[in-house]
Amino acid sequence: MKKHIPNTITCCNLICGCIATGFAFRGDFSMAMTFIVMGAVFDFFDGFVARLLHVSSAIGKELDSLADCITFGFAPATIVYGLLRLAPLPIENDVVASYLPYVAFIIAAFSALRLAKFNLDERQSTTFYGLPTPANALFWSALAVGAFEWVATTQWSVYVLLLGIICSSWILVADIPMFALKFKDYSLAHNKLRYGFILASAALLLFAGWTGFAFVILLYIATSLVANAVEGMK
Repeated sequence: MKKHIPNTITCCNLICGCIATGFAFRGDFSMAMTFIVMGAVFDFFDGFVARLLHVSSAIGKELDSLADCITFGFAPATIVYGLLRLAPLPIENDVVASYLPYVAFIIAAFSALRLAKFNLDERQSTTFYGLPTPANALFWSALAVGAFEWVATTQWSVYVLLLGIICSSWILVADIPMFALKFKDYSLAHNKLRYGFILASAALLLFAGWTGFAFVILLYIATSLVANAVEGMK
């Protein structure tokens, strides 16, 4: 019986992603983010429980990727689709207005590619290469919650969104090392970067609420780039 527990938790992640997608299509970005965050919690605990019960399996790994593709790929892409539908277009054109929002689903494609690369890349046990899909999903959902009014009222917001789609799709699969919040021990000497990031993230969330997740992800990317630069200078 216990061998089915991790897969059940993974399925809860997948269901959260489906519900988040439904809310995103309705334009309820706050509820969409709520279920993405819930999916991220389930995503953390399925692996934790599998290791705790010693019931890791090949099917669990595949199911986990499929669930992540929905919750952290398709759901945030649907959120961006909704934002593009809100954004004023610089020209009045029914064809562009009808089809431009579908550009958002490029995020889903690159998220799937990111997950496939992660499954095959043995380097990513302690360090990520490219932005993890949950981080990308949290960025877009938090941005939608905090900035949808700005998107709907700013003439050039569509260009910002399109640039954001390109940048986030690229950074998902870029061969850029990014630190993982995995602790081999809890000493300050070995975890200054992680503890500093956690404290700064807590301050951002306290100040900006759920919208702060967007700033946290930007901080995560910037911190990783700076850490890589410092490491390269040694």
